[in-house]
Amino acid sequence: MHEPSTFPVMIIDDEPHLRITASQTLELAGYATHCYESAESALSQLSPDFPGVVVSDIRMPGMDGMALLRELRQRDPTLPIILITGHGDISTAVEAMREGAWDFLEKPFAGDQLVEVVRRGVEKRQLSLENRRLKAELEVQQAALGPRLVGRTTVISRLAAMIQRISQVETDVLLFGETGTGKDLVARAIHERSARRNSPFMAINCGAVPENTIESELFGHEKGAFTGAVERRIGKFEHADGGTVFLDEIESMPLALQVKLLRVLQERSVERLGANEVVPLNIRVITATKVDLKTAAETGQFREDLYYRLNVVTLPLPALRERREDIPLLFQHFAVIAANRSGLEAPTLDSQGIAVLLAHDWPGNVRELRNLAERYVLLGAAFDYRLDALLEGASADTCEPALPHQVELFEKSLISQSLARYRGRVSEVCQQLGIPRKTLYDKLKKHQLKADDYRHKNDP
Repeated sequence: MHEPSTFPVMIIDDEPHLRITASQTLELAGYATHCYESAESALSQLSPDFPGVVVSDIRMPGMDGMALLRELRQRDPTLPIILITGHGDISTAVEAMREGAWDFLEKPFAGDQLVEVVRRGVEKRQLSLENRRLKAELEVQQAALGPRLVGRTTVISRLAAMIQRISQVETDVLLFGETGTGKDLVARAIHERSARRNSPFMAINCGAVPENTIESELFGHEKGAFTGAVERRIGKFEHADGGTVFLDEIESMPLALQVKLLRVLQERSVERLGANEVVPLNIRVITATKVDLKTAAETGQFREDLYYRLNVVTLPLPALRERREDIPLLFQHFAVIAANRSGLEAPTLDSQGIAVLLAHDWPGNVRELRNLAERYVLLGAAFDYRLDALLEGASADTCEPALPHQVELFEKSLISQSLARYRGRVSEVCQQLGIPRKTLYDKLKKHQLKADDYRHKNDP
């Protein structure tokens, strides 16, 4: 009886002795083997998400190995197929690789050679299936709920609950968080979960628009309102009627314009530059800032009356260093997105990579992490996928958590990722981590983790 955590290997050969020898070799290495004497019988047993690899002889009666390869490549191009060729049959091996075989073995081959090729094939298969699952999940989540918050920490769960609650009521919102914490994503999430989801979402960065054009950008203008106004322009507020206006870096808005914004918020109407008529608005306004607006108001850098008007509902966004346990999960999430966009695969993180992620202070927050994940996918091969080589700006004087806390976070992150990978199956997690069941349960209790929470969880 094989352990449920062993990965399956399908062995196809019409010669019984080769099937038996290969099966025994792989079973001793910890794989679960399934032997078939013909390609036809194997095909009928192959599921779409078969989690292992296929090892097949080329020379067989009926459907031979090359025909099997072509059929399997049509069914699933990511399934690793290892073909066994006769001695000196190099031309066939070259053709097999050209047709998409993962690797080939030339008779006679050593047992450790077979095990090594299968091991690499299984690793590739697990990565392919994980990326496929994450891609499908991303599509479903984004189609159903719009932008998604990724994480399992208490602080991010609380934020997600607040977003859901706020999105259901008609109120303006002020987002407060450091650069790169995802204020734009949260604003879009509120919009997409609200009754306004089918109406426009208009975003404008107050710090990126020149001061002499921002008024026209927001409120619009009539033809001839000023030099260069050759035609009427509808502003962001008017264009977003029925939907949501998102004003990022609100602290950068000129003081003179803040007076007009206050009037828009109070009266829910807008007047274009050069116009005499008032246009009523049905909008929600979400603003975002990275500075303390109360302090800015006290020092005269921001209008106090506007601050109190915006401060009806304030939603603080946590810095990445405040949710370190989410960092490996977020990194893999961004890596999968980058891989899907570029047509590449996102290599899974090893323990050393996770340690690098947890040790960094992340001054650029989620934006910095996302950029690193994209470099990892696009440029990682040139750096042997070493995150310490890819990570830029990690100065020695950054504020890092104490060593015991880093160790605790590292251990919890590894256990959490393993639970997610094996859907909470304790026996498989124990084998993957190399610890006894009692030890795992002790650590689950210590880190306040529950295997049941991962059994039906779709987090990447």
